[in-house]
Amino acid sequence: MRLPVPEQILPAAELGRVHFVGIGGAGLSAIARIMAQQGVSVTGSDDNDTAFLPALRELGVTCNLGYDAAHLGDLGPGDSVVVTTAAREDNPEVAEARARGLRLLPRSAGLAAVMADRRVLAVAGTHGKTTTTSLLTSALLAADADPTYAVGGVLTATGRNADAGASDLFVAEADESDGAFLVYSPWAAVVTNVEADHLDTWGTEEAYRAAFAEFVGRLHPEGLLLTCTDDPGAAALADVARERGLAVTGFGTGEDADLRAVDVALVGSTSSFTAVLDGEELGRVTLRIPGRHYVLDALGALGAGLRLGLPFAALAAGLESFTGTGRRMERKGEAAGIAVYDSYAHQPTEIAGDLEAARSLAGEGNVVVAYQPHLVSRTRIFGTAMGRALGAADQVVVTDVYVAREDPDPEVTGALVAEAVPLAPHRVALVPDLADVAAELVRRARPGDVVLTLGAGTITGVGPQVLEILDPGRAGAGEG
Repeated sequence: MRLPVPEQILPAAELGRVHFVGIGGAGLSAIARIMAQQGVSVTGSDDNDTAFLPALRELGVTCNLGYDAAHLGDLGPGDSVVVTTAAREDNPEVAEARARGLRLLPRSAGLAAVMADRRVLAVAGTHGKTTTTSLLTSALLAADADPTYAVGGVLTATGRNADAGASDLFVAEADESDGAFLVYSPWAAVVTNVEADHLDTWGTEEAYRAAFAEFVGRLHPEGLLLTCTDDPGAAALADVARERGLAVTGFGTGEDADLRAVDVALVGSTSSFTAVLDGEELGRVTLRIPGRHYVLDALGALGAGLRLGLPFAALAAGLESFTGTGRRMERKGEAAGIAVYDSYAHQPTEIAGDLEAARSLAGEGNVVVAYQPHLVSRTRIFGTAMGRALGAADQVVVTDVYVAREDPDPEVTGALVAEAVPLAPHRVALVPDLADVAAELVRRARPGDVVLTLGAGTITGVGPQVLEILDPGRAGAGEG
């Protein structure tokens, strides 16, 4: 459901009581938590009892399961309802809110409401938003900057996806998938990369790229853009920012970057680099997450902290303490000598990055990957490229498409991806039914291998199933 953004977005304190339709999602649960910590009366509903809800209930927030008009209680004039884009048009709570004349807000407006009067550091990009936002938050916390933050996944350091801090800083993930990032007016922004995606929303690659230029145009006149010079799409935004008189810091591995990562080393589950700012060597940073793409994410976060005037040593310590967020190369456990990881990667560049990380983790072992294509529209456009990216693995299992908010298309299935994988046929399997994937992975994996589940849909549940097959009766699926 796409709700219009009101011309004037009131601060959270002026929204009255606030009910969230879809409170269990990563985005809405973060907004609800911050509002509740700021003293706003919050309730919500969701059709799933997600991992984000226990922390809300600990704050006294009523989180209903299922949707029912009665969940709105006695909300009336002056009160508000924030609605997830995943809600259907016939959602009974939305219908009741309309009937009562309540203020209806999309997720973007809800987040903008809690950003009011804060210095917003927004993280945008096609890939890496959640990890970069999390790294930046960890770095600022280590530097005692005490920011408010809203992340699209659980931050391991705190066990939460959001918190209201005491300073004026607000770190936020700025999502372009539904145009939400064009609602915000940040003081500074980190742009990780710009590569065509979400064309079901934007229509064309040109429109998608233009949206990022518009986002940069929304930065505060005295603000700052940090953009990755290794990525052509992100690097192009520097000219847009300079035309507006904004300060620009380019970060990357090339000599054209203001903040560089040099001597990058990927060893096992770590990634390390030496940070060089404006030609001056600052020191070595060793991350506890594997992958060259995570080095760039960390560099963007480091740059934001440095431009805020915070000390390198404290920022580096925060980056080095970071152990990840849920569904970003998340270790699910190990059994029978086989390590199992799960990641949200659902686009060719993301797949390639996570497979590079998995290769580092596997060492002499094989990388066995299961991939669930996400969205019919995305698979139609990028399915062949997805398959090619999966060729970096040793064994590949492809499921059918997770259709999410779209209708199925018999012409767009997992076969489109599987047939494009450049491996010998015996190394690739199309297993349409997700229920059969865990057994197929176990059949293909050997001690010393890494099993990696990839996709933005329901494949995240396969890793624990693999561990259970390998070690029946194990206590709990994950190891953090």
